[in-house]
Amino acid sequence: MACLTETVIYQAIQGDRAAFAKVYQHYRTPALKFSLSLLKDKEEAENMVHDVFIKIWEKRALINPELNFSSYLFTCLRNMIFDYMKQMEKSQLLRQRYMERMERATEDDQDELETRYITLHKAINALSEKRKLILLLNVEGGKSYQEIAESLRISKNTVKNQLVKAKQLLRDRVDIAN
Repeated sequence: MACLTETVIYQAIQGDRAAFAKVYQHYRTPALKFSLSLLKDKEEAENMVHDVFIKIWEKRALINPELNFSSYLFTCLRNMIFDYMKQMEKSQLLRQRYMERMERATEDDQDELETRYITLHKAINALSEKRKLILLLNVEGGKSYQEIAESLRISKNTVKNQLVKAKQLLRDRVDIAN
């Protein structure tokens, strides 16, 4: 890996797009290898690398050019991956709890379950059309964020944000109704 000069990094931090492209090209492969080693998922590793560079570009004015950029990049990437892993773990835990509750449900609980289902269905129908479509593509269609983003021609971050908001609204509405 050829050495990237401090000047190029400084220019990138100052907003020079061509310099930032050089920084991206220089660090992309090692960042991808690092991400892949933690995530074990090539698509998600690529998403993380892209996301971290977008975040760095957006916050470039806050970067201290005196500090080691490589350390900064890999620390940002590591933190982003750990946050993602925590979210995935939390999501799996929620799914597991849901499945356990469903298994414990008896015929006596059927009426309550049906009421919750109706409440949930009403809450889903109350979502905006775009948010409802994204939720249904993800939950019922099993589509990934990337697949939804491509089919609807929106950013992956928009998909993530819409799903988070939709799920929070559904939780709130179902909890209020009970």
